[in-house]
Amino acid sequence: MSFLEEIQKRRTFGIISHPDAGKTTLTEKLLLFGGAIQEAGAVKSNKIKKGATSDFMEIERQRGISVATSVLAFNYRDRKINILDTPGHKDFAEDTFRTLTAVDSVIVVIDVAKGVEEQTEKLVQVCRMRNIPMIVFINKLDREGKDAFDLLDEVEQKLGLRVTPLSFPIGMGYDFKGIYNIWEKKINVFSGDNKQTISEGVEFDDVNNPELDELVGEDSANTLREELELVYEVYPEFNKQEYDEGQLQPVFFGSALNNFGVKELLDCFIDIAPNPQPKMSDTRLVDSKEEKLTGFVFKIHANMDPKHRDRLAFVKIVSGTFKRNTPYLHVRNNKKVKFSSPNAFFAEKKEIVEESFAGDIVGLHDTGNFKIGDTLTEGEKLNFKGIPSFSPEHFRYVNNADPLKAKQLYKGLDQLMDEGVAQLFTLDLNGRRIIGTVGALQYEVIQYRLEHEYGAKCTYENIAVHKACWVQPEDEKNEEFKEFKRVKQRYLAKDKQGQLVFLADSPFTIQMTQSKYPTVKLHYTSEFE
Repeated sequence: MSFLEEIQKRRTFGIISHPDAGKTTLTEKLLLFGGAIQEAGAVKSNKIKKGATSDFMEIERQRGISVATSVLAFNYRDRKINILDTPGHKDFAEDTFRTLTAVDSVIVVIDVAKGVEEQTEKLVQVCRMRNIPMIVFINKLDREGKDAFDLLDEVEQKLGLRVTPLSFPIGMGYDFKGIYNIWEKKINVFSGDNKQTISEGVEFDDVNNPELDELVGEDSANTLREELELVYEVYPEFNKQEYDEGQLQPVFFGSALNNFGVKELLDCFIDIAPNPQPKMSDTRLVDSKEEKLTGFVFKIHANMDPKHRDRLAFVKIVSGTFKRNTPYLHVRNNKKVKFSSPNAFFAEKKEIVEESFAGDIVGLHDTGNFKIGDTLTEGEKLNFKGIPSFSPEHFRYVNNADPLKAKQLYKGLDQLMDEGVAQLFTLDLNGRRIIGTVGALQYEVIQYRLEHEYGAKCTYENIAVHKACWVQPEDEKNEEFKEFKRVKQRYLAKDKQGQLVFLADSPFTIQMTQSKYPTVKLHYTSEFE
């Protein structure tokens, strides 16, 4: 198969939602269609049964939530599909934002009873900024929930999307009879007994056919006919170009837990979702069809296997072919590196691959050379943009609780911060370390992992910091900047990259500082033009 055909086969997408909308369950069911797993395990009953395939960190098993982004690949209808399952919990938002830099399209999962929730709003905003194509999946139709039209309105208003339903529910909750697939003109009747396996649909070209009454009952059939008329009148027809440009979002209904409506979603996704897309670097736009390899690290995961101290750097291949045992340029270090065992992912199983193509995600074993945002090329010097650090929301001093284990603590902190779990700031004044996180739950995760993976114990101490601002002076030699450094020295720190950061204790302080030192600019993200 030619290189271009390989790229045409690839679909790389992320699944985003508010916690508990059923994201991990949907991922599981998609794997079921790829023949990847024979039986799917729901997250809820994960103490008893076999846990969801995509949640493999101990803390996830205990709480039934996804903490780390996992990568899963499977083949379906001659396509190679790469899923990036992201944590829904808002405390892990930064991991999710970074993952969105590595996907070509997104599926947004919404709970039928709760509708659009805040976390979904934030994530969709990021997708809209980048014009990522989105498909909306409204989940849990076997429970009582909001009216389908109300939900569609809510999605349009709260998320600012322009939607068009490609499937439509027949009833809901107790009266849930099935789904009419507008995209393929088919009906799927819901029986509720095929949670772990796959069911077939009945073809229906014409909803006025009296056979429909026999299948779902007269009342439901009539309601469906009326609702479909409304759908055709009110919503725009599906247009692939508008979808690709992020201007139109198709909507599907279903129940991931009962494996219902998932196949329709997948079949349509495969037809319309974009191939690997070009990506902007600091020097030029890199097209996915170029022969030479380029790729970037969007995530680092330490200790995938607690028995071995290994770190895995996840690399999204933007263009070209990644070959095993071939030297590539690590742009930031300006060194050639080669990899004898690049991994492809299949849930918890990793396989060594000889070659991977644009659109794929490869896991590279790393001894500490990689940082998030690093680029690999065949020699060209370029860096991909848009993988910034955001200012954390929570700050605490970190103290060593066991003086004999100082070395382990610092090593553990360094590795976890490279992974992007949180950010580390070192005060200029006394060298004390401060951990900044997006959410408070991260502190527990860090404590837990330091103890279980590095044998180090830490305690935290509160510190009054409102935001971390990256400092950009107009001129490092001018008097104003020197004065800023002298007056604010107690609040100045360095981040892991060695950039200067000002830890401000309130929005008021930031305002005052900006007006007092106009040539010193303060930024909330670490990447600024």
